[in-house]
Amino acid sequence: MNLVAIDIRSLPIGQPLPFALHSAKGVLLAPRGYRIGSPAELAAIEGRGVQVCVDIDEAAASHRNFMGQLQQMLRKDTPLGQIAAMKLRLATGSPRAAPGQGRQDWHELQQRASQLLHTPAQGRLVQRVQDMVLELEQLGQENADATLLALIYLSGQAPHQYSATHALLVASACMLTARQTLQWPAARVRTLGQAALTMNLAMTALQDTLALQTEPLTAGQLQQIQAHAQASRALLAECGVDDPLWLQAVALHHQPPTGAALAAQAPGEQMARLIQRADVFGARIAPRATRHAMPVTAAVQAIYYDERRAVDEAGAALLRTLGVYPPGAFVRLASDEVAVVLRRGASATTPRVAVVLGRSGMPTGEPIPRDSAQEAHRIVASLAPHELRLQVALERLLKLP
Repeated sequence: MNLVAIDIRSLPIGQPLPFALHSAKGVLLAPRGYRIGSPAELAAIEGRGVQVCVDIDEAAASHRNFMGQLQQMLRKDTPLGQIAAMKLRLATGSPRAAPGQGRQDWHELQQRASQLLHTPAQGRLVQRVQDMVLELEQLGQENADATLLALIYLSGQAPHQYSATHALLVASACMLTARQTLQWPAARVRTLGQAALTMNLAMTALQDTLALQTEPLTAGQLQQIQAHAQASRALLAECGVDDPLWLQAVALHHQPPTGAALAAQAPGEQMARLIQRADVFGARIAPRATRHAMPVTAAVQAIYYDERRAVDEAGAALLRTLGVYPPGAFVRLASDEVAVVLRRGASATTPRVAVVLGRSGMPTGEPIPRDSAQEAHRIVASLAPHELRLQVALERLLKLP
């Protein structure tokens, strides 16, 4: 990073930051897209005594825009007080990509979600969660397959930022299922997304620790895991959440009703059941320091049955939405090629895929699109990410037709 110090008082209030803020040592203070809610929050950052910096490579456009304004004001002999009060404006053409067009910065979204979940008491939690859920909703509506591809793919990679990636995946999968398959009202779908995003709020830091931990759970960690649903509910209430459905879904998401049809359950219980099934799916496809990720297809099929080995209605709805081979899954084809699922197909078992390993086991260089509905390219097996021993650039996959 090429860090340069900035005057924190020049930052805009209430607008998405066009670049991340770092300390002079490179520690992330606020991710790109974060909104500074008030002058008081700005003063609190300044009061820490930390020199606030930006990466000039990331901030170049906004910095040039700012300097251009400054030079114009100086040439016009603008009063010094007005110059001192000038705020940094967003440059024309935001560095954030338009959602749903294969250019969404998913790594940046991971960072913002991580910052949100790790700092619930920072202020405006309800608004911050609602904003992120609306963003996920827009991404899902504009390109559901790209959303699933990105989040399922990222979930199967290294276990860093586990809590954020897991929350984004569960929220997105639940909202897509509620909207596309269960056809819930839009307001209820958003409440579901808010609950799914914050279900583990009270153990965010512990989740990230456990993903990298090789030692057995301590007694304290086990106790925190067992109490986290109610603790998350209490923390949300402390931070201003007063929606009873949101709070109930979070409180029940580890102990939802079992064996009853969804229609026979109260709305908060229905949300909790759907979250619990998606939670299990997301956890199984994510690697830990002590184990590999499960193949995505096996994880999808595992949520189809409930604890009594009967068909689970919420799990079945998720399976119908995601498909047997969801975007982001790795599969072997009848041609003996290995591919990544790009998009859901006409049926649950015939998605659009892209070959990344040829018959010889060598990388293809560029992913090669295939239609698995064709007999020569039908899917014959599901693979876990570690079985490929290959890093595929997510951005490449998202650009494929």
